[in-house]
Amino acid sequence: MARLALIETMRASEGRLPWLERHLARLRASSLALGLAPPPDDLSDLLRSIVGSGDRVVRLELRDGHPEITTRDTSAWRSPAIVVSDEVHRSYPNKTTQREHFGRALTNAKRIGADDALLFTAQGEIAEGTAWNLFWWDGDTLCTPAADLGILPGIARGRIMELAEVQEVRAPVTALAGRSLFLANAVQGIVEIGTFERSRVPRHPRTAQLSAAFWPD
Repeated sequence: MARLALIETMRASEGRLPWLERHLARLRASSLALGLAPPPDDLSDLLRSIVGSGDRVVRLELRDGHPEITTRDTSAWRSPAIVVSDEVHRSYPNKTTQREHFGRALTNAKRIGADDALLFTAQGEIAEGTAWNLFWWDGDTLCTPAADLGILPGIARGRIMELAEVQEVRAPVTALAGRSLFLANAVQGIVEIGTFERSRVPRHPRTAQLSAAFWPD
């Protein structure tokens, strides 16, 4: 069996890695929390040398302290169709290679014609997507699942909580009915969900404002 590895997936824009220091800080924190070898001191220089000058998705896998870096083309999500997964969410506070349940959730969603899936805890509480954090508007209050549910502390999640007041909640799926929903991760930024469980999701004007402010200058 392959040894546990840590993962960071980041966006390179015009040759820059906007959230590099945040990714490295999370990588170091996870290494410490899990008792794994830390990243090498020259990792930031290595990443910058690989990115080049274009827009890319950069995937870093750190195993036994040794980084493996790959890149791929970017592809923008537009109004994705999201469904509820049958997979039960398991605590995932560190971004590791032990994420088979997310893979199954994504595969099953695509099998029925959706773009991705939202997972819930065994108690039926909203948790997270297969590679993103969820936000929704309850009137003018911005909500997201509470961190103590064991969700990943996403880089994008942290950024949004800098830009707006966010209420962390424990909530059932019924809390999403008729709400304006969006997902967020460090590759796509903020993406408004098009349909949830095959019902059209309304838009909220403040989501576009957050999206415009999301990426650093």
